[in-house]
Amino acid sequence: MTHALIVIDVQNDFCPGGALAVPEGDLIVPGINKLMADADAVVLTQDWHPKGHSSFASSHNGQGPYEVIDMPYGPQVLWPDHCIQGSGGAAFHADLDVNRANMIVRKGYRAGIDSYSAFFENDRETPTGLEGYLRTRGITRLTMAGLATDFCVNFSAVDAAKLGFEVNVRMDLCRAIDLDGSLAAAQAGMVKAGVVLTV
Repeated sequence: MTHALIVIDVQNDFCPGGALAVPEGDLIVPGINKLMADADAVVLTQDWHPKGHSSFASSHNGQGPYEVIDMPYGPQVLWPDHCIQGSGGAAFHADLDVNRANMIVRKGYRAGIDSYSAFFENDRETPTGLEGYLRTRGITRLTMAGLATDFCVNFSAVDAAKLGFEVNVRMDLCRAIDLDGSLAAAQAGMVKAGVVLTV
């Protein structure tokens, strides 16, 4: 019982028709559901922003989506308003088998800081609690899938590898936003951190 599947942000706002749609984001759902049967534990992460979150472009006068600003914790991409707490956009995709989840990790719920990683907020210090959960379950191996490859999947995978977990990212069950080469940079960074990329 040492293997967990970490499903990253398979939510309506990241799927076609959503506020921050990742191309073909919905196409990965059936494959993720199949992976759940082989995992000893299943964890879902859920972007969960309050209205007016500091990562929203609408919260900054004169700034547009996908611009980068400096925040106290470092550079921050500004996003369209998305995954607002309790909204339909924040809900998991209807076809995702949420009943298989042992745990749901909500992230990005503090108004002043974004949280890409399933393990830490974007200050790289504030933990989500996921590491402790996995340790107490005796989990050592992680498979990751979800949205988006170059942001939340990437940050989660790199953090997990740095924490000493054995990490595999199923690239066929992820989709990317790919801002100005962010996908290639994310893939290189994951490999450098020791993450195994498979299809």
